[in-house]
Amino acid sequence: MTREYHPQTLAAAIGVATDRGHNAVSPPLHLSANYFWRDPEVKPEYDYSRSGNPTRCQLEKALCELEGAARGVIVSSGMAAIDLVLNRVDPGQTVIAPHDCYGGTHRLLSARAKKGQFNVLFVDQTSANAFDEALLCRPKLVLIETPSNPLLRITDIKSCAEKAKAAGAIVVADNTFLSPVLQRPLDLGCDIVLHSTTKFINGHSDVVGGAVLARDAALGEDLAWWGNCTGVTGAPFDAFLTLRGLRTIFPRIERQQTSAGEIVEKLASDERVARIHYPGLKSHPGHEIAAAQQTGFGSMFSVEFAEAVDVLQLLRNMDLFTIAESLGGFESLVCVPSAMTHASMTPEARATAGISERLVRFSIGLEHAEDLALDIFKGLDAAANNASLDASPLLKRAC
Repeated sequence: MTREYHPQTLAAAIGVATDRGHNAVSPPLHLSANYFWRDPEVKPEYDYSRSGNPTRCQLEKALCELEGAARGVIVSSGMAAIDLVLNRVDPGQTVIAPHDCYGGTHRLLSARAKKGQFNVLFVDQTSANAFDEALLCRPKLVLIETPSNPLLRITDIKSCAEKAKAAGAIVVADNTFLSPVLQRPLDLGCDIVLHSTTKFINGHSDVVGGAVLARDAALGEDLAWWGNCTGVTGAPFDAFLTLRGLRTIFPRIERQQTSAGEIVEKLASDERVARIHYPGLKSHPGHEIAAAQQTGFGSMFSVEFAEAVDVLQLLRNMDLFTIAESLGGFESLVCVPSAMTHASMTPEARATAGISERLVRFSIGLEHAEDLALDIFKGLDAAANNASLDASPLLKRAC
């Protein structure tokens, strides 16, 4: 397929009716671990599934089409995706990452830096001065995460990519929160885009996976070599399920972000809400940049609640929202990042990032927006009443 098709068409049609063995309409699942050679001196296209697998390659091609990449690698998780690109960095070299990035990313970078595999600087990439100062160390790799997790801060991808590349760095963007439906970082100057395909790309909360997609074919081949060498490539069945989920990514995200916008609007006027972190709000400091580099504001938002709200009781008193980590599935999820997704960060690192104990992250699913809003307000009513009687331990610590 070519880019002359709309991306919605690509997501639905890639790989359809391409099976020449049995004329299957839907791409078949290839579970075989190995493949036979017709001649010992003629290597076939596929020989061992760690190196290459037809089902995994089908997903790779689909994601490359949607992100505008030349070559990709499907890996076993989002963290495996981040770790794969770190193979491009040698001891003594520096990685620049967002100071408010996903907790798992912060943990991985900190742990590898502690082992002396590279140096890491966590920087507020929304501050031009802070970013420019960090670039003076001539980093090997710059990781951008926008919108950031969980505070949904917006980084100007084009500006940061231009500066980072001028300093000689490889520029990597984590596009998990938006997917290629709403943002294409390679078009904005990045060298690599990565995903936790567990989230919006699969969209059904039943597969853990990741993807690394490179704009340059040679860079992509090098990453594929490392993927095979380290054995982090994804399982065929996971790729099969992820490709099936990808077929519906456009209608899912369109519905989810519409609902998110409606819910945020209802919450914005409630006195029990101290602050809403959602780029779709005109009051959000990154709103204009988000509107320029994204085609939508997504279905993720975080809320800092007033001191009168016991956030733990809020979560306990909602019925439709499931208390769980992860995001981007068909079901609506809620979490307290300081105790869940970002618990591995030190209290000092969380404070620097601005992740407080009152922050609650919402991932909006496919339920009706009115039902979800009512569920939040029901939880708020119970949490505010409970807090007025006796503050929870978490609330006491926050105060």
